Amino acid sequence: MIIYTTNCNKMTIFIIAALTADGLIARNVQQTSTDWTSKEDKEFFTKRTKEAGVVVMGQNTYETIGRPLKDRLNIAYSRDKQYEGVEVTQKEPKELIEDLEKRGYKEVAICGGSTIYTMFMEAGVVDKLYLTVTSVVFGSGMTLFNKSFDKKLELVLVEKIGPQTILLEYNVAK
Repeated sequence: MIIYTTNCNKMTIFIIAALTADGLIARNVQQTSTDWTSKEDKEFFTKRTKEAGVVVMGQNTYETIGRPLKDRLNIAYSRDKQYEGVEVTQKEPKELIEDLEKRGYKEVAICGGSTIYTMFMEAGVVDKLYLTVTSVVFGSGMTLFNKSFDKKLELVLVEKIGPQTILLEYNVAK
């Protein structure tokens, strides 16, 4: 007899990001708009993060959005600011994930920017990446990660979600 066991209770942590065709997430750290991303990217982001129920982002990303995202627990990393309707934290990624798991959450969307993406990837807690690629190039700017490291990914899905946008889904090899 074969018995299959799965960890059904394991929380899924995913990075969700919009990229230019040359792999950038912003023109620079001062960029305060996502006007370059497609309507389809914004729709996918809203749908997927609402499914997760929790969004985690850095202070700059939160300030770019400018308000808490509706129907989601909003968590922002900041050392010195508080925001109405947002939990502010300085916890290490593993500690934050454990806390959210104890509170009953099953998924967490890591929403940027590159410092936060890097912090969670380096901590080894990221299970998936959802990357939407839009048909625009910046030539130079901010990359998805801001440090060098090696992580193996498994390509799960490539889908054209709009006339100028593709969705890439990766699993992070553990």
